[in-house]
Amino acid sequence: MDEKLGMFVKDFGSLVQLAQAGMDAVPNGRQVLDVLNAHMGMPAAELSVVVEQLPAHRLVDLDILMEAIAARDPDSRLVGVGGGDQRNHMSLSEIIQQSLMYPRFPLSRPDYKNEAVGPDEQRQVVALGLWIFAYDGSPLAVLQRDANPQFGSNFASLEVLSADPPSAAVFLAEVRRHLQSNSVFKGQVISLAVSDYGPGVGGVTFIRRPELPGSDVILPDGVLSRVEDHSLGIGRQAQALKAHGQHLKRGLLLYGPPGTGKTHTVRYLLSQSEGTTAVLLSGGSLARISEAAKLARALAPSVVVLEDVDLIAEDRSFGHGPQPLLFEVLDAMDGLDSDSDVAFVLTTNRVDMLERALAQRPGRVDLAVEIPLPSEPERLALLRLYSRGLSFSDPAFQAAAARVAGTTASFAKELIRRCVLAASLGGESPDDSHLAAAVDELMADGESLTRSLLGSSGAGAGESGENESSADGHVEFAGPHPGMQGATVRYSASYRPMTGQ
Repeated sequence: MDEKLGMFVKDFGSLVQLAQAGMDAVPNGRQVLDVLNAHMGMPAAELSVVVEQLPAHRLVDLDILMEAIAARDPDSRLVGVGGGDQRNHMSLSEIIQQSLMYPRFPLSRPDYKNEAVGPDEQRQVVALGLWIFAYDGSPLAVLQRDANPQFGSNFASLEVLSADPPSAAVFLAEVRRHLQSNSVFKGQVISLAVSDYGPGVGGVTFIRRPELPGSDVILPDGVLSRVEDHSLGIGRQAQALKAHGQHLKRGLLLYGPPGTGKTHTVRYLLSQSEGTTAVLLSGGSLARISEAAKLARALAPSVVVLEDVDLIAEDRSFGHGPQPLLFEVLDAMDGLDSDSDVAFVLTTNRVDMLERALAQRPGRVDLAVEIPLPSEPERLALLRLYSRGLSFSDPAFQAAAARVAGTTASFAKELIRRCVLAASLGGESPDDSHLAAAVDELMADGESLTRSLLGSSGAGAGESGENESSADGHVEFAGPHPGMQGATVRYSASYRPMTGQ
């Protein structure tokens, strides 16, 4: 060996010995090991540790359960594990083994974190703490640990040390059984998010359940009741359906142009589903569909809302295989048991991008409902809805509704907002003249992009843009001629409506 290399190895060995000596000098570094030895009645290093992992968002449920189980033993304790960052890199088994040679894990206060347990409630949850208690007469020590992606852990976990393996197995069976059907998420409206560490470790956000009466949802006659009967009515008749051998899981697709009220309709469904667990996914969070489906099954009755699913029709960036993420969504829908009281509600602006995928995965969606551009009576109702508290005359409403053909519910809302803004800037109260001026402004040729962004058909002043649709799949609409400026042509087309199973 080269002389210089030999000297380096010798010096490096001396450095390691010094570092180890420093570790040995940690005050009370054997406290965690001594507590475990005393509690178990034998050397903890001779016992095995069983690890149970859970999704990160279930830590709060785990914490509530652990507190209840430990409370059965009046002599139970909750202690923390000191030792700096080393404790984050080591399992409970490694902490025990390291303490034999280099005791550097003193007792400390447990680590806590704040977790939401509702839209307005928080709970201090044990992020790293050691539960010391007796379970059915047998001593157990359970290290509760939060997910910590920066240290390589994407799951929450329990690390169970026991002198009696059957007792540990019974304990873990109780934990699994309880978590299968009990959660702070049950009956709540929640959304799942992704994080920088991957789609499986994102957080959960509680959302206040909307309060929306049916009178505030302006749709063609019969559409809202059809949507509600399929998504919620089936669950309300669960016992009768089960008695006749009929499945409960169902899929509903709401499709139509942007801004026509698909999300508004979903909000109405959520408002009418008190006590039902609702899981909302959109954009990148659709990658968590498998996790959402498991939650929905465990916390049924449930509704899983997948918004703008056309955006991931061909997207493979979030998936875990060669197929588009949409197919993973459909596979997750199909993976539930037929008696699961779970409704999947999908929304899309581009039904043409979905129909082929749905045809290749039949049975996932058993009802497709179009949310079309509003007709003139519906536009009139929308203008009245969004101008509550304002004094416009009936003729002004009717004139405005007639002039804004081909526009959406979002357009009607923006129209009233602009009207009020213009009046406020002029120091006046909104009246018919402001409403007419707002119509002129938004329907002018220069506002075609704005109308498009609001989901409207793009028709400007003097162009009807009115769509007429029949139930048999035939649609007619008027619009500008593609090659003749100022000319209007009437288009006609047929489509194949999606049917049930």
